[in-house]
Amino acid sequence: MLDAFSEPTFRKVVSKCIEEGPRNIILDLSKIDFVDSSGLGALVQLVKKAQTHEGTLQIVTNARVTQTVKLVRLDQFLSLQPSVDEALENIKKE
Repeated sequence: MLDAFSEPTFRKVVSKCIEEGPRNIILDLSKIDFVDSSGLGALVQLVKKAQTHEGTLQIVTNARVTQTVKLVRLDQFLSLQPSVDEALENIKKE
């Protein structure tokens, strides 16, 4: 679950990875069953942060998360991927 309770820790950990880690990151949320508005806000912030560090954040999701993201029309911006393999292929194309 990515909600108001878990979001601060999630954002802090992923932000540190963006700052210190590789340029391109795959975030596997395929086992997450719920994302609320604070979770979506964190994902938007993290994608923007990755872009400012000249990288990308590929987000692997499942049907439930994808449906939530599409509902608020963020699916294109968040670069949702159906699998880690497809996310890796997208990174290789860059």
